[in-house]
Amino acid sequence: MHPDPRFGWDDQAAMRAFVAARSFGALFLQTPDGPRVAHVPVVMLDEARIGFHLARANLLAPHLDGARALFVAQGPEGYVSPDWYGLGADQVPTWNYLAVELEGRCARTDDAGLFAIIDALSAEHERRLAPKPPWTRAKMTQGRAETMARAIIGFTMEIEAWRGTRKLGQNKPAAARLRAAEGMEAAGDPVLAALMREAGD
Repeated sequence: MHPDPRFGWDDQAAMRAFVAARSFGALFLQTPDGPRVAHVPVVMLDEARIGFHLARANLLAPHLDGARALFVAQGPEGYVSPDWYGLGADQVPTWNYLAVELEGRCARTDDAGLFAIIDALSAEHERRLAPKPPWTRAKMTQGRAETMARAIIGFTMEIEAWRGTRKLGQNKPAAARLRAAEGMEAAGDPVLAALMREAGD
């Protein structure tokens, strides 16, 4: 994570909400064949545990049970032009972003655990699509979900370390940060602009 303490993010509840909202990230693991990464959807199972699944053929799958891994959720993010600050010529471009790292030990689930993860993940995202009737496995032909699930493996991660960065221009004077937020919004990213405006609150 970013070494500047002004960008440090220590609010575990806020980081938990961020991971739940993003629901997707990169899972890193050192394997006998070298470092590998999988891009996975995740669901918060409780305050200190995430659930996810991998294709059975994924290169991480045979090495993950019992291993310590690193999961990273990112975004929103965006380029910051030095011209936006209005502080003169001696500024440089940078990138603003939010990111959370979760480090912990992974464990393979049984079939019931895998379906619990799938059901929780789909329920959360179907809820966001309301008011349409939500998709559930009950809509599938009996036995089809179980057949398809043979191609994937469920895992949980017990989170032992939380690390977060909110790099939103807190190292600049408030007026310069707000001008940069205006530039970010004009460039087409109102979400990141709003976060930059809130960074000084």
